[in-house]
This record gives sequence, C-alpha cells and structure tokens, in this order.
Amino acid sequence: MATPKSLSRTPPSSVAANTIVSSLLTVQTSGTGFTDLTSEVAKFLRDAAAREGTVTLFIRHTSASLTIQENADPTVLADLSTALNRLAPENAPWRHDAEGPDDMPAHIKTMLTSTSLQVPVLQGALALGTWQAIYLVEHRARPHRREIVLQFVGAAD
Repeated sequence: MATPKSLSRTPPSSVAANTIVSSLLTVQTSGTGFTDLTSEVAKFLRDAAAREGTVTLFIRHTSASLTIQENADPTVLADLSTALNRLAPENAPWRHDAEGPDDMPAHIKTMLTSTSLQVPVLQGALALGTWQAIYLVEHRARPHRREIVLQFVGAAD
C-alpha cells in the first residue's frame, strides 16, 4: 500500500440543517449530447440563499441521465459518447424497440450512468472541482423535454 507524501484537512464545520428548498428544472434537449446545467444549479442555490448543505439533482426519465464530468476539453464529452455508444449500440438485436432503435440503448446508457447526483454546497457555492461541471446527458436521437428535480438541504441565509 502506498503512503501519501502529504495529507491535509480543514477543521470540521457544523451547521444546523434548517432548510429544504425544491425546484423543477425543465430542459429542452436538441437530441443526443451533453447539456451543462452547472450555472442553472448555481442560480437555484443563489435563489434559495443556500449557505452550507447539499444539493440533489434527480432526473425524472429513463432514457436521459446526469453526470459530473470535465468541462475544459470538449473532446472528453465526445469520447464519453463514443464509449457509451460502444457499450450500448443501436444495431444490437434489442427486443425493446417500440420507440425506435435508440430506445433500448438509451435505457442501458442511463443505467450505466446516473439518474441522481448529490453535490456539497460550501459557503453558498457548489463544491465542484476546477474542471468539473454538471451535465444532463440526452441518450435519445430526437429532442426531448426533460425534467430535473433540484433540492437543497442545509442552512440558508
């Protein structure tokens, strides 16, 4: 087992979680691809006067998902799409194809990714890393109207 060269940790902080704020975010996608939701989630936190706690995102669909990924290099998102398409190709002999050849692969891609995320909120801001962003991932070829439940639990001003 490797021993780290250095470790550090800030002192623990404690607040009373006295607030639950919820909102429904509706996103019109343009078909397969990634939609950056980070600024909308940050706006929700500002509107909620969030200070310390967590924000949960939950997408109410089975053919689209949520993920936290790199936001600096767009080729990362392209490569992620390629990987998901290799794992769940449209041309496989899927039995569930009532809504088209992209339907069952979209369900599989959602199962492989996530329908909910939880992000810490520190001093009123998302505690994301420098190169991280929150994305809705549309797995269907045609545009869809997607709903994401946003919920902040914690302390607010």
